[in-house]
Amino acid sequence: MQIYKQACGAYETNCYILSTKKGEFIIDPGVGALKFVKENAKNPLAILNTHGHFDHIWDNLAIKKEFNIPLYIHKNDAFFLEDPFNQGFEKHKADVLIENEEALELFDSVFKFHFLPGHTPGCCMIEVVGEGVMFSGDFLFYRSIGRWDFPYSNALLMKQSLEKILTYKENYTLLPGHGVKTTLKEEQEHLPTWLRYF
Repeated sequence: MQIYKQACGAYETNCYILSTKKGEFIIDPGVGALKFVKENAKNPLAILNTHGHFDHIWDNLAIKKEFNIPLYIHKNDAFFLEDPFNQGFEKHKADVLIENEEALELFDSVFKFHFLPGHTPGCCMIEVVGEGVMFSGDFLFYRSIGRWDFPYSNALLMKQSLEKILTYKENYTLLPGHGVKTTLKEEQEHLPTWLRYF
């Protein structure tokens, strides 16, 4: 398994390519991600969205059309694909709506969408099961957490999600939607400080 990263667009949103023996999974393709994918993926298999904010989904449709591959997103964030804030990307739909946290096997790789609402209604961290890696989207960053003051954000749910992630015993490498990687154990040490804001 190899992972490639490209910061995309004005918000430097991290698009990741997870390369496996079967092919590549594209995580959160933002503005201009199609070029990055075409240069670094020989056999794209699927697109996985951690959540539905425009800077994480902008090139979903372009990549779907280019490679004829399915898109996965949590059902609670599917409405973002219809561009409710008129950001200007072409409206599209997901092929698979994630409804729970059961393991999902795709082309011999296994993923688990950890449901952690608050930043958005369907915000998730996507675990690559057995690899000790999570794509944390805009839920957890290096020494920071996702905002809860956007339209459709929810402070109470964000608090509950942070309390939930504090109970996780296993450590993971976290690959966030912006900035540099970190680990779950490191960020758990700082979460009590953030919880004081709620």
